[in-house]
Amino acid sequence: MRILETLRIALDSLLRQKTRALLTMLGIIIGVGAVISMVAVGQGAQAAVESQIASLGTNVLIIFPGSSMQGGVRGGAGTRSSLTLGDVEAIREQCPSVALVSPNTRTGRQLVAGNLNWGSSIQGGSPSYFQIRDWQLATGDFFTEQDERGATKVCVLGQTVVQQLFPGQDPVGQIIRIGNMPFVVTGTLMPKGQNTWGQDQDDIVVAPFSTVQKKIQGIDHVSSILVSAVSKEMIPVAQQEVTTLLRARHKIQPWDEDDFTIRNQSEIANAATATSSIMTMLLGSIASVSLIVGGIGIMNIMLVSVTERTREIGIRMSIGARRRDILQQFLIEAMMLSIAGGLIGIGLGLASSNLISKFAGWPIFVSPDAVGLAFLFSAFVGIFFGYYPARKAAQLSPIDALRYE
Repeated sequence: MRILETLRIALDSLLRQKTRALLTMLGIIIGVGAVISMVAVGQGAQAAVESQIASLGTNVLIIFPGSSMQGGVRGGAGTRSSLTLGDVEAIREQCPSVALVSPNTRTGRQLVAGNLNWGSSIQGGSPSYFQIRDWQLATGDFFTEQDERGATKVCVLGQTVVQQLFPGQDPVGQIIRIGNMPFVVTGTLMPKGQNTWGQDQDDIVVAPFSTVQKKIQGIDHVSSILVSAVSKEMIPVAQQEVTTLLRARHKIQPWDEDDFTIRNQSEIANAATATSSIMTMLLGSIASVSLIVGGIGIMNIMLVSVTERTREIGIRMSIGARRRDILQQFLIEAMMLSIAGGLIGIGLGLASSNLISKFAGWPIFVSPDAVGLAFLFSAFVGIFFGYYPARKAAQLSPIDALRYE
């Protein structure tokens, strides 16, 4: 029996029982649709996290001071004032894998502009801070190295601060008070949104490090150091160079622990995306169960079909059909059911993903790989669960099949 003839017979058999065929495909349709939509939600969440990580900056290393020890009690990370401006200059001059470096300090103050006020974070950094963070200007200009050297009272505002203190206005050139000190606004920053910890990155005022350190906080140490490696591939090299340099500068013996901590962008990204990856796998695995249930449904219906068509099988075998032809016919019927269900399920998955994004407001990312894998898995389910009924049909005795009522 030729393959085209077998296909025609299989298709005619399915079309004679349209309702049964549709109900049989329903498990595959729901399974494929669920896999695509659930994986789209999981990968969308992961892509959103990766985007937030990217907003931290380009090839970033963050150096924090270590923990303090007093009376046998260890403080948390950052409680030790072990970083200095000398460390910043040494990193800039002696680490060839480092492209940019900025000292950092952060505090919170009340801001006042006219009759409006707002509590926000005050970030002290050098002009290279904006390059390391890959933070572009919306209006105005950044402060300069001269402002940094002279501890000038100038600042750049994040978009949240702009909206709160200068609604509908351009703040460039205007005066805001940070605490009791007047600062001139030189520019505003493009929005970055929330970071991976849910903090609003735009609720910030950035001023020269020396200004924040001396005139606002009154400290003589560096709270953290922001470093950018020359390339993504050189991040591990830059981290090793910085570690070796700081251990030498701080006179740390080989057997002693570092009095500082370095976090690189890869570590932050891996920690932040681990949960999203697990969630994607979990959602995809749960949805895949529907495909297995759909496959069991195909096997059940095909077994019923073999029983119902036993006499038909006997007639075909008596006029020359071989066992291989019978096996092929029923296997093709099972594959048609699963492939048709897979195609409809893809449409359902794409539609449901868009609906989830529209009404729930969740980020989604429909991966072509996930769509292809779901479709191939549905076809495999048809072959796997259709083989047993097809084999049972092929092994029927022609004489016994003709006697069957």
